[in-house]
Amino acid sequence: MEAEFREIDENGSWTAIYQDIRQQSCELPCKVAKLPENKTRNRYRDVSPFDHSRIHLQLGTNDYINASLLTVEEAQRNYILTQGPLPNTCGHFWEMVWEQRTRGVVMLNRVIEKGSIKCAQYWPHREEKDAIFEDTSFKLTLVSEDIKSYYTVRQLELENLSTQETREILHFHYTTWPDFGVPESPASFLNFLFKVRESGCLSSDVGPVVVHCSAGIGRSGTFCLVDTCLLLMSIRKDPSSVRIRDVLLEMRRYRMGLIQTADQLRFSYLAVIEGAKYIRGDTSLQESWKELSNEEDDPPEFTPPPPLPPPRDPHNGKVESSFFPESDAVIQQMIYSQGSSREPELRKRNFPAPQPPPDGADQLDGHVGFEDHTSTAPAPSLEQQQETKEQEFPEATEQPIESSPVPGTWSPLLANVCLCTALALSAYVCYRAFFH
Repeated sequence: MEAEFREIDENGSWTAIYQDIRQQSCELPCKVAKLPENKTRNRYRDVSPFDHSRIHLQLGTNDYINASLLTVEEAQRNYILTQGPLPNTCGHFWEMVWEQRTRGVVMLNRVIEKGSIKCAQYWPHREEKDAIFEDTSFKLTLVSEDIKSYYTVRQLELENLSTQETREILHFHYTTWPDFGVPESPASFLNFLFKVRESGCLSSDVGPVVVHCSAGIGRSGTFCLVDTCLLLMSIRKDPSSVRIRDVLLEMRRYRMGLIQTADQLRFSYLAVIEGAKYIRGDTSLQESWKELSNEEDDPPEFTPPPPLPPPRDPHNGKVESSFFPESDAVIQQMIYSQGSSREPELRKRNFPAPQPPPDGADQLDGHVGFEDHTSTAPAPSLEQQQETKEQEFPEATEQPIESSPVPGTWSPLLANVCLCTALALSAYVCYRAFFH
């Protein structure tokens, strides 16, 4: 597999291979998804579940949800791949989780990405603690939340209001995977994947794990492809017999469009190659992945912006005598007053706050979005700046403004007299030159 990866990389043929996979993928009927009553239940009109593998809801009158059951018989692994819930399908989503006896949900997108809503807020905020879905009679309670640098693990309690039965659901939320992109590194992705594995949510003795992004095909397909390939390599006597392209083509029989870009295909190869080292017996790799992922760092939203630079010296450190000494103080006041009023405004432009979406999902991952720390701090006043200058240069403040002039400079009175005399002489010379 490593040799295959190097050959494709050297030839730069990832796009060609990805297009070949698309051409070989089968197109199966999606008649139920195209029914008029189900059009509002699809996030994207070109991403639909196949009829043979779609999930059937059982409790209510509606049996449709944009979700597909993906079965890997050799590995005894089942996944439910679905779209990010819409505001009108959140209740259907939790109904599916209940009916399929799912223990874990893997979310690979953010609620808002690049200013667009990619998924409804289908779990309660930290401030709310619980949410009730009246259309399907389910109540969801947020029990705990563990926020890491690039993912969050939530413990949820799902209650069936009709039977009063409750179940624990684990919510694994990858918060830094860009749409149509790839994670920062295979190490961070594998660290996240093995966290999900260790929880038991992927075991065959519980219901299938629910995996979703926005459409439920790109990032979700990458997650399932890497996990499946690593599982097959650990089962087979000859791990090299696992061919990623063949596995992907088989998975595409259950849900259309899995893996959306050539970059996601290349990343899948990288992650499988790295994960295979752990399967071969290098158990120290898992701890290495954890260290490389820097999961204990602050999330991007909690990282404060860099401090403001100190005021720039207009003379670049060189103090020169001026024709009008008192004008230096006026110029300094103008510079500092303009700088103090403009600088926070410029910082605001560098860190724009996201506009709240219409459906109220303005909090991402349980916490507020980017916060402009610089815009809340008041700019230093002129008196504070002068006090700072006095502390830095105490000898400059000992001499009052009215003190005797320094040798080599003119007093204000003398300078004004000379200026008036020069202007009067100039006017007289001009008068004589033009009229005489």
